[in-house]
Amino acid sequence: MNIDIRGKNMNKNKVVLTGDRPTGRLHIGHYVGSLRQRLILQEDSSIDKMFVMIADAQALTDNADNPEKVRESVLQVAMDYLAIGIDPARTTIFIQSQIPALHEMTMYYMNLVTVARVQRNPTVKNEIKMRGFEANLPVGFFTYPISQASDITAFMGTIVPVGEDQEPMIEQCREIVRKFNATYGEVLVEPEIYLPDNKACLRLPGTDGQAKMSKSLGNTIYLSDSEQELKTKVMSMYTDPNHIKVEDPGQVEGNTVFTYLDAFVQPDSFEKYLPEYKDLDELKDHYRRGGLGDVKVKKFLLKVLNEFLEPIRERRAYYEEHPEVVVEILRKGTELANSEAEKTLDKMKKAMQIDYFNQWNEDYNLKY
Repeated sequence: MNIDIRGKNMNKNKVVLTGDRPTGRLHIGHYVGSLRQRLILQEDSSIDKMFVMIADAQALTDNADNPEKVRESVLQVAMDYLAIGIDPARTTIFIQSQIPALHEMTMYYMNLVTVARVQRNPTVKNEIKMRGFEANLPVGFFTYPISQASDITAFMGTIVPVGEDQEPMIEQCREIVRKFNATYGEVLVEPEIYLPDNKACLRLPGTDGQAKMSKSLGNTIYLSDSEQELKTKVMSMYTDPNHIKVEDPGQVEGNTVFTYLDAFVQPDSFEKYLPEYKDLDELKDHYRRGGLGDVKVKKFLLKVLNEFLEPIRERRAYYEEHPEVVVEILRKGTELANSEAEKTLDKMKKAMQIDYFNQWNEDYNLKY
């Protein structure tokens, strides 16, 4: 399957760069917002390279006092990647903190970005508010848009599959690329954001109806949840608060259960689990008219989600029993990623004219 990525980089190599903060297991919000797109891109024969980063250094910006949480989550996130189908033979999985070039690049980019520009970034504003950092904001967290630009440009990333909330970050990365190239010469490439086609997948709300599914808010369904855990969460999900009796007309818009169905229902789901309805539109119409209870809709959603999660659980169980396999995949991927990032850093330093010894060797015909 070939995917048409439109943007300025259509004639350049297609390189995918994306990743996640290891602050816990991944959830279905991660899947619909980004992970599913990675699987599609992984199958695209026009993609030249694909890198998936476990962003532990970024996770430490707001977990500096709890490194054990980050450390334990690195393997958990890697297992989630492998369980959903990320293939290390086609996709390089690596650990951010083990790539020294990223941190050096961040330092150089900081000279090209103003504090005022970072302050205007709406994603940064929202994340600061959500974490209550207004009074005690870690500098490392504040400068995340700059370090993320390093993560992307180190691998000459042209395609970044992320959730809708990350769009301002990608735009800031493009600004940094343009400023660097204008100042030092054409070295870096501008990335393009790759968003899900399904509007329900741009950002999946939490089970409690909150705007964002978040580990810290406790409103998540994890990819590794057991069938019983899934049942408990689905049956307690937020619906229409005014839909008290079965016969009451219900509202579909803003109803979390229907939002999840929009994201996960398959063409054969109704035939398998709810044959009295032809499709999701028919189910929604009945709910709007009244006469359809929340419990019935939740039970249908439970079956749909369980069908999706069951093979992921099975694959994850294998990696939980064989952590040495995961460690070796991360080791090889990180070595490859380190090599790629060093090549980009060398090009940058040459353009900046700070590759002193290489230049002196040429100037004075020195041989080392």
